[in-house]
Amino acid sequence: MPTSASRSPARSESQSAAQSPAVGVTRPRAGLRHAREWGYALGLVAAWYALAQWASAHFLDVAPRPDAWLRDLSAHLLIGGLLFLMARSVARFGVAMVVLFSAFTVGNALKLAVLGGPVMPDDFVAARNLFLLLEGWQLWGSVAMLALPLGALAWMFAWRSPRAWGAVATVAAGVWMIVAQPAVVTSWMDARFGDWVWNQRGNYEMRGLPIHLVQEAARNLARRGAAPASDEVDGALALLGATQPSPFMRAAARRDGRGGRNVHMIVLESFWDPVALKAAGLSADPLDPAFRKLWKAAGNAKVMSPVFGGYTANAEFEALCGFPVMTDAVFFEGRLRRDVPCLPRHLGEAGYRSYASHPNAAPFWNRINAYRRIGFEHYWSDRDFELDDMNREFLSDASLYRQVLERIGPELGNGQPVFNYVLTYFGHLDYPLNAQRPQVIDTRTDNALVKAYANTVYYKSRELMAFLGELRERDPDAIIVLFGDHLPSLGWNHGGYAESGLLAPNRAQFDDPMFRTLVSTPLVVIDGKRGPLRTGDLPIYALPALILDLLDDERETMLRFAARSDDAVRIRPLPGVQLALEGKRLTVCRNGELLPECEPVAAWVAAIETLKRDLFSGAQHALQAPAGKPMLQTVELEAEEMTVEAALDTLATEGAPDV
Repeated sequence: MPTSASRSPARSESQSAAQSPAVGVTRPRAGLRHAREWGYALGLVAAWYALAQWASAHFLDVAPRPDAWLRDLSAHLLIGGLLFLMARSVARFGVAMVVLFSAFTVGNALKLAVLGGPVMPDDFVAARNLFLLLEGWQLWGSVAMLALPLGALAWMFAWRSPRAWGAVATVAAGVWMIVAQPAVVTSWMDARFGDWVWNQRGNYEMRGLPIHLVQEAARNLARRGAAPASDEVDGALALLGATQPSPFMRAAARRDGRGGRNVHMIVLESFWDPVALKAAGLSADPLDPAFRKLWKAAGNAKVMSPVFGGYTANAEFEALCGFPVMTDAVFFEGRLRRDVPCLPRHLGEAGYRSYASHPNAAPFWNRINAYRRIGFEHYWSDRDFELDDMNREFLSDASLYRQVLERIGPELGNGQPVFNYVLTYFGHLDYPLNAQRPQVIDTRTDNALVKAYANTVYYKSRELMAFLGELRERDPDAIIVLFGDHLPSLGWNHGGYAESGLLAPNRAQFDDPMFRTLVSTPLVVIDGKRGPLRTGDLPIYALPALILDLLDDERETMLRFAARSDDAVRIRPLPGVQLALEGKRLTVCRNGELLPECEPVAAWVAAIETLKRDLFSGAQHALQAPAGKPMLQTVELEAEEMTVEAALDTLATEGAPDV
């Protein structure tokens, strides 16, 4: 009987002979299987892309240009390839890819259709505000757009696969490169994909969404350079014609016990004159005749806002701090990092008590921190009001005005002046009304938002005039400033405006008058018993200086820096474009256009931007007294960085903020 030892060589030879063909067959089959899986994965991306772009173009009229399809598809395929390297299987990859890509595409298309601009990097920082604004199916839909992609990625990820972690390392390396050299990345991408500064929709259309987001993220990082040095600030002040300010925060500028004129600033959510919508066929003028008469006495003046359809906080920043916003980002969210002598603090040094009222969630647009930084003593938000007259989730203006008067009424004549700032909430998209406010305005247009908005204005203007009547009776010497924060959104791609020829569907098609229409809302300034003033059209950031003029407040202040530019020319900066208004003459300076009249405008914009970075996030050289001592002691601790111990120390020394 053969031994096991004698059988081993034979068995090994036979096994090797039997197995060798199988090895040779297995490797090609595995290669074919992998190739087939990659084909399926990338084919799914291509199929999704074709369907998504068709749906977006068909239903919302939003899509990249045909000459951008190849680069946009290539970017999606590249991202899809990285995702597939992380995936457990083709099936899991397919589900996660569709959910993730669709969330970005739908969100971008909706923003473009409603507000006219694509998703920007700052939108991801500001996205949490949506959860404070929405309710019902809109809230749950927004939560789903965030939670589902994250959940799908976690479900797809091959946690034990070296290949998956290698793909993650590749993505991390790309992110590190952008963070480490944002200016280089921006310059390289601008040279290859272009940059249409004043038309972000055009940027999206010629780049596609992934390239657009990477390019603008690099640009955002590149902008966050070093704060301006003192010599840069001095140069900006000199260009603006401003001398080095005296210590306007000095207590000597204030007379204790001196009475002053109260100041009331009323910012009206989405307040505009819908009679301009000629194609809408309005059955009646929605504006209260009393408001129409008051506005006519003010010369039908308008303010020029930095925003359209949303981002109210940027209009607020301008009205309270006297500087223009020129970027597609909410200034309160990440660019207001220092305590600054904006209008509430400036008036506070003259003995005013300041109140901010807005019946929305307190943290929305970072208002708790922003209002504190600019000097408000009291901030009343939704939790401080009786929500007794709601138009869906929006407190009516009538209730807001009544409750504000109940609170500040006793202080209007007690010898200490008041700065009363009211930001209304009623009038927000999509303009709901409760049963006590039936529709009274009919339209011929099929645009439901136009009809809803016209009826909202009907009630909003009447509630405003009832409040003004009582306020002027109780406080006849007060300065009252009221204006609309921005135009309302009236449907996809400027909907109702395009229907009446006021705006083109796409910003690239705007003529000069359309840019002026885009930013103009009603303005009324009442100078106590003298009545309404004929101010002419003003950018919102010019309002603080106007209020100080009416108060005969001659203290040097940063609130006059931007307004000092040239009384004959009013400049309305927007992202990538500036409107220069001289009398009835309008010049639109689009970045990249070499118009001689735009050269001083560009220099003014650069100087203002330098001062803004210095004042609101830099060393505040512009607030230094001649001796070099700071005119304002600032709190360096950011809310998100404040430790428990530091917070307790702050509360012990300063008291709890009244918010």
